[in-house]
Amino acid sequence: MDTRIDFTLPQEAAGTGAAQARLRRRFGAARTVLAAHAPHEVRAVLDAAEDAARAGAWCVGFVRYEAAAAFDAALVTHAADGPLAWFAVYEEALPWEDDETPGEAARLTWRSSLSRADFNHAMAQIHEAIADGVFYQVNYTAPLRGELQQGSAEALFAALLRAQPGGYAACLDTGAEQILSVSPELFFDWDGRRILARPMKGTAPRGATPAEDMAREQALRSAPKERAENVMVVDLLRNDLSRIAEPFSVQVPRLFHTQALPSVWQMTSDVQATTRAGTRLADVFAALFPCGSVTGAPKVAAMRMIRTLEPQPRGVYCGALGVLRPAGEGQMHATFNVPIRTLALRGRQAVCGIGSGITSGAEAGGEWREWQHKSAFVERASQPFALLETLALEDGAWRHLPEHLQRLQDAARHFRYPWPAQLEQCLADLAAAHPAGLWRVRLQLDASGQARAEAFACAPTRAPVCLQLAAAPLEDRWAQGEFVRYKTSRRAHYEAFAPRDPAVFDTVLFNEQGEITEGTRGNIAALLDGRWVTPPLACGLLAGVGRRVALRDGRASEGVLRLEDLPRVQAWAFINSLRGWLDAELELPR
Repeated sequence: MDTRIDFTLPQEAAGTGAAQARLRRRFGAARTVLAAHAPHEVRAVLDAAEDAARAGAWCVGFVRYEAAAAFDAALVTHAADGPLAWFAVYEEALPWEDDETPGEAARLTWRSSLSRADFNHAMAQIHEAIADGVFYQVNYTAPLRGELQQGSAEALFAALLRAQPGGYAACLDTGAEQILSVSPELFFDWDGRRILARPMKGTAPRGATPAEDMAREQALRSAPKERAENVMVVDLLRNDLSRIAEPFSVQVPRLFHTQALPSVWQMTSDVQATTRAGTRLADVFAALFPCGSVTGAPKVAAMRMIRTLEPQPRGVYCGALGVLRPAGEGQMHATFNVPIRTLALRGRQAVCGIGSGITSGAEAGGEWREWQHKSAFVERASQPFALLETLALEDGAWRHLPEHLQRLQDAARHFRYPWPAQLEQCLADLAAAHPAGLWRVRLQLDASGQARAEAFACAPTRAPVCLQLAAAPLEDRWAQGEFVRYKTSRRAHYEAFAPRDPAVFDTVLFNEQGEITEGTRGNIAALLDGRWVTPPLACGLLAGVGRRVALRDGRASEGVLRLEDLPRVQAWAFINSLRGWLDAELELPR
């Protein structure tokens, strides 16, 4: 596997007017590899990598979280399960072509190493330590473990890039393991004098509608808990940078900046300084490593708690991963990420760490949900899927075609799927081939931008249809996730609730808050207090085209429908574009 980097250059590094310039390169055979296996070797490896870059080479590598003791013996960790520092040295950087394809799609299955009960117990221990004044923030993490069942590391990295675009992405192959990082967090960017750190702390899920999305962004920016977490890390970074900075040069030019990622909003702040003359890369690491955003504060006490709570080493996750590039005349430029959203592969076994910063105001349920939102990127990348629309073709004419195409285009934009130039012709050919009767058309768009449409004869549906209530809630990680907000071929979370009795037409779902959401095959409406209501998107459901038509035509309005409201419902309806509005009857549990 070739080493590759795809880093967003910070505005200060990219130059005026080029805030989103990218450093996108691949590398062939390494000239040499520098590795440290003991703490006393780490500084020598960093010095050698820096000297090679100043001499004109490119160096790409990482420092494990467990290398912390190389810089301060008080920073305790578990023993490392690989080299503490590793850098490959290359003569040149090569172009990375956009049209390179990785081959067979990757498939992985994941399991959590942490139960909810164990998570709650750890949270209680953290809160007790905070109350005792041991520390005021700790970053608590646990690994997801998976198995690569199909495809290659290259295919998995390509899927991760689609799932978590932008940021500071890199893949490295040490021979013993492959590191696949799509981190959105900049650790530091340093040109030998000016240094910029951009800690990330503060998270909120994305909204189901543009208005809700904006509201969640504003709530994140103003939330006292999230701002407190961010300020704690900023203060820690200011203090760390002061150890290598010229007097009075440490500044915080930007606080509480929100960044939109596919499944979450993240909050960052900028801390910058001018380093003292003679500062070396190893000095920068000695001052900053590990980044305060993945330890907590004070750092020494927080890292002691991390070793107590987390039974295994973190590895490259929460360490540093980056590139040293030559900058002419004996100079070099270093850019490192904080390797969150990062996988390690050994053979077919994969590990991905997930975590969050815990303060006195953190609540176990909210933090657990945050972990689910953060893991959405790896869920998306772990199974190939197509974007999906189900349309009605009746006597050669499409029903609600513009609405379906708009929804498909919105999904393609969200998942970064290319829009197919041949789509309209594909649909025209299908309509011409089926000039009479009612047809259910399944339209799919895959990750390469290929569209495929199939038509199936559709018999009329006799109403009223029978609905059943789900036996359990749809978990928030699905109800508030992108595979509910957008229609795709990833439907296992729906299929788990599909009715087994052929007399039952569909299952009515509800979320963990006890709010009715939708069916597994369409939306629902209820006649309550004399008016038809359909659940709002914020409850966690697909914005169905049939639902949209019913709202537009005034047949229904949005309203939250809770489980305790069910006995008062006067009538039910099932709604989708294919079947239209169907009278329904809901069987309530006895």
